[in-house]
Amino acid sequence: MRVEVHTSMDDVAQRVPADRPSTLTVEMSEIEELQVELTRLRAQLAARDHEAQQRELQLRASYEATVRALADAVEARDAYTARHAERVAAYGLEIARACGMDTGGGPDLEFGFLLHDIGKIAISDAILYKPGRLTDDERDAMRRHPLIGEEIVRGIDFLAGARQVVRSHHERWDGAGYPDRLAAEEIPLAARVFAVADTFDALTSDRPYRAAASFREARRVIADASGTQFDPTVADAFDDITDARFDEIRVALA
Repeated sequence: MRVEVHTSMDDVAQRVPADRPSTLTVEMSEIEELQVELTRLRAQLAARDHEAQQRELQLRASYEATVRALADAVEARDAYTARHAERVAAYGLEIARACGMDTGGGPDLEFGFLLHDIGKIAISDAILYKPGRLTDDERDAMRRHPLIGEEIVRGIDFLAGARQVVRSHHERWDGAGYPDRLAAEEIPLAARVFAVADTFDALTSDRPYRAAASFREARRVIADASGTQFDPTVADAFDDITDARFDEIRVALA
């Protein structure tokens, strides 16, 4: 026997209590609450991200101030190298970019350039200021400053990336440098870049015993030493940078 049941929507409505919300209404309410909560969480995360970025900027500014203070402390011992580290850092970054190096990934490269001679803090004034020729022992003591400098920065986490330049900035392409007698591409690229920037600034700055050379003269010296003292690729990249650009850097740091 078949039983037919005829139920209208009105019949269903009569069976559902008036004060009981439908399942659909409950679900929509929960979704709206979730959306509000997600919006609140996104706003919190954005605020925290902004605060973290601000702290990172403040921390980097503090690091940079510390590095520049250390570089100033080194240069304060030699009145004739005023702002040398800053000029070398600026020249070095320019040459590094010409070599295709990424200079925007962090301050390690610049910190290494600025602190290249930090080991000289441990060298006696009698050696640093000696007007005449150094004895063999005095020369050996002077040549320890890259190793001393590396020891100084070794224990400072934010200077870890500067160690290569500090240790290897007196190495030569032909292997006749110090302290490790590295040759060619054994020398970290940053140190090879620094060597050219350092020589360029030394030649184009006044010294008690000579007047500054012209950019043209400095370029000739560096070109002549390409393949012996300097990495030829770095020397070529350096030569592609215009005098006007180097002069702009120098004037900005005067």
